[in-house]
Amino acid sequence: MYFSDREDAARRLSDALLQYRGLNPLVLAIPRGAVPMAKIIADVLGGEVDVVLVRKLSAPGNPEFAIGAVDESGWIYLGDYANETGQTSKYIENEKDIQLGLIRERRAMYTPARAPLNPAGRIVIVVDDGLATGSTMIAALHAIRVQSPKKLVCAVPVAPADTLDKVKPYADEIVCLSTPAMFYAVGQFYQSFPQITDAEVVKILNRKIPASGRTKGNV
Repeated sequence: MYFSDREDAARRLSDALLQYRGLNPLVLAIPRGAVPMAKIIADVLGGEVDVVLVRKLSAPGNPEFAIGAVDESGWIYLGDYANETGQTSKYIENEKDIQLGLIRERRAMYTPARAPLNPAGRIVIVVDDGLATGSTMIAALHAIRVQSPKKLVCAVPVAPADTLDKVKPYADEIVCLSTPAMFYAVGQFYQSFPQITDAEVVKILNRKIPASGRTKGNV
């Protein structure tokens, strides 16, 4: 299955998630690429959109290859292949500190006037534009699980089957439209796959949010 762009992927995911229409789901995007997708899905389902902030931990000497991920609280997930990349505990701690700094910067930039929307007791759908190793999705799901959602759903257009097997224990449900046997990168399954800018993310996230969706203490 191929997608013309992220909007196309989001529309198709929305169709697969229609059982949650009218239940005010909280649709959380892993920035930046999934944020426009989450907005479309939330609008179709009658829910709210926000972000869950996680960052991949890069392999030594290979910043594009994720050996794991860290969530906003500092919790770390490492893939079972991480030890094969030459990483050390000191390297992981340093990489974690770097990525947590970037997470703090993004939080301050993306939602400066409010706290994250509260997932407690809600149907939460975590969206990404595709999974490769699954590290960031696992970190995102863990970050939300500890906040006691009613149901936790992972929703992606495309991912390898073995990656979904790794993600499955962290979600109550996985919705994935395509699990191709030959998988090299998420972008290969999109005809158009441009970078999403921080400005686009800020514009989406700072739409007026109903008071019912705010966490205690939001202004």
